[in-house]
Amino acid sequence: MRVFKKFRVLTKMEVQERILDTAFNLFRQYGTRSITMDEIAQKMGISKKTLYAHFADKSDLVVNVMSRHLKLMEEQCLAGKEQSKDAIEELFLVMKMLDDKLRNMNPVAMMDLQKFHAKAYQIFEQHKDVFMLQMVRQNLERGIREELYRPDLDLEILSRFRTASAMFCFQPDMFAMSGFDMTRVQRVLLENFLFGVVTLKGYKQIEEYKSKDYPK
Repeated sequence: MRVFKKFRVLTKMEVQERILDTAFNLFRQYGTRSITMDEIAQKMGISKKTLYAHFADKSDLVVNVMSRHLKLMEEQCLAGKEQSKDAIEELFLVMKMLDDKLRNMNPVAMMDLQKFHAKAYQIFEQHKDVFMLQMVRQNLERGIREELYRPDLDLEILSRFRTASAMFCFQPDMFAMSGFDMTRVQRVLLENFLFGVVTLKGYKQIEEYKSKDYPK
């Protein structure tokens, strides 16, 4: 007697999420310009008709990929903030998350967004100028309360500086794509930023976290 396996039919939402995950991984490695809708459909083993049933066109797909990706990052940042025992550990947890997100990421992806996908890039800019800036400032305020950061810090300037410096690794004129690993650039920038704002107590915390299972 033959035994037939039952396969669960994916919901519309599940199919969309798989498309978004597949597209994100391709865009992250190769940029948006060089990846076609045909290639995304082929990668997933679905028809282009099915792909267009979920997303109107490539621009619509890029916007949805960016929105979902940033939403997931924001959720992970907030979770790291809740889980961390102090301001410095919060930043190391965020760094671990960025290590996963930036791994195998081609800086050309951000350049493609800026040049060819204005709406998606605007969503990213909103994320940077509102969410990221707020998270950095709140972290500085937390570190001061915990006596890990110096009390004389100019929060307005340093919040904007740290937010802007986090974007440096996406600028090929500053860090050539073939010569620098983006996760390493982010780690160096973060560590040196921290060493510039911490107290002696904070300095000891940095060394403690660096010796643990955090990005090295």
